[in-house]
Amino acid sequence: MQSTAIFDLDGTLVDSAPDLHAALDRLMAARGLPGFRRADVVAMIGDGAKVLVERALAARGTTFEEEALDAFLLDYGANAAVETAPFEGIVQVLDALRSAGWRLAVCTNKPVEPALTLLRALGLADHFAAIGGGDSYPTRKPDPAHLLATLRDAGGDVSRAVMIGDHHNDMAAARGAGVQAIFAGWGYGPLAMAGTAPVSTRPSDLPALLAPFGEG
Repeated sequence: MQSTAIFDLDGTLVDSAPDLHAALDRLMAARGLPGFRRADVVAMIGDGAKVLVERALAARGTTFEEEALDAFLLDYGANAAVETAPFEGIVQVLDALRSAGWRLAVCTNKPVEPALTLLRALGLADHFAAIGGGDSYPTRKPDPAHLLATLRDAGGDVSRAVMIGDHHNDMAAARGAGVQAIFAGWGYGPLAMAGTAPVSTRPSDLPALLAPFGEG
């Protein structure tokens, strides 16, 4: 049976903080509000676009409005790949895993259309058998149903799947789904979010860490 590696997107496959930061700053500027430090934006990433905008507005003492989310999504969707790039070594890792017989998927809380747009712009979309966005199913991470639905759509099986992510949502979804997890130590989340999961310090470490799960 083919093994499946399921990747988080922001902070795991791609360093998207620069473009998310720029879009948030433009959203704030349009409302006469100050922008953010990069570290502040990184700390807000991981729970999807709506929560990102909610946190940004709350940090500036402003209540959430759907209009703000719509404006952010429109702006970010048009500028998602300006400075965003795969983390160093990620493309080589994806190629190596596919060559080794792994099925690949993405499970992200980012809405699926911006996720697809970004992956296509970076030339990565064709690597994945399924892309489960934050609005693809009724639930999203940390709900394990999001991970399980993505795995199902990729044609994978729980017994031969590994979730790779940089956020506690990824680790919690994997635990709830009964899926192995590896924490992306190069990403945005602090190492404490790894819990008991093994940590991959850099993308190039992943093939060796994944090898035992791909055997048999």
